[in-house]
Order: sequence, then structure tokens, then C-alpha cells
Amino acid sequence: MLPVTMLRIGKLSQQAIAAATVLAERYGGDAVRLSASEIADARELPRPVVAKVLATLAQSGIVSGAPGPSGGYRLARPPETVALYDIVAAFERTDVRPMCPFGPNWCGTGDLCPLHDAIEEASEQVIAFLKRHHLGVFRKAGEKN
Repeated sequence: MLPVTMLRIGKLSQQAIAAATVLAERYGGDAVRLSASEIADARELPRPVVAKVLATLAQSGIVSGAPGPSGGYRLARPPETVALYDIVAAFERTDVRPMCPFGPNWCGTGDLCPLHDAIEEASEQVIAFLKRHHLGVFRKAGEKN
């Protein structure tokens, strides 16, 4: 039996997705760069948090940043190629096994708990959802503006 991994999508991951959606809406290759302040204001997010998530997304290769007056941030690749999973994986451990409701040493060392299969199914659904959905839908939403 393979271990079940369950992603926890924390507040920082959620804010990173929100910031990335702004960049997807305004994606236009190298020409369009936005400041961290512009991104924060567009989604009503705290500016220091947006600066932090953009730095992490840049380290992960999801966004690129350029300093200076004409600098800012942009997606490093087309929005259709950036899955929500890519963003979440930059902030959350993707290899964490959820603790069994019976305790840490139950499932995997003997009989499975009554919720094991349901927890495994839920985990697989979350991961599949995040891998299936990408920022391309936000690019299309930005084109309507």
C-alpha cells in the first residue's frame, strides 16, 4: 500500500494563487510587468505578504522579477502551463501523509482505520484538482476587461 499524501492549502498558498491570477490576467510576455504593490492592491492583499509570495514564486521559476523603475513581476511562462499545484507546491509539503484519526501508528502498521479509504480518496481528488486547473482561465478573464 502506498502512503497517502494530503496537501494542506494554507493561507500563504491561497494568497500566492491570488497574486498569480493577477499576473495571468495581465500576461503579455516580457512587455507586461507589475509591481508587488499593484498586485496586492488588485486582490486587496497585504503588500508585505505579496512581496514574500512573489519572492518564493520567483525562486520556484513560476514568476520572474526585474528591479528598477521599469521592473516588476510577470509569469515566467504562459498561464496555461502553470497549474495551481505548481503554486501550492512552492509553499506546502507535498509528501506529507495525513495522520490517521486513530493516531500516528495505526494505518500502515496493522488494520486500516474506518476512514482510511475516504481520506485517501479526498487527498487524491484535491491533488488531481490542483494539477488539472491552471492559470490560463484567468488570462481569459483578463481579456474581457
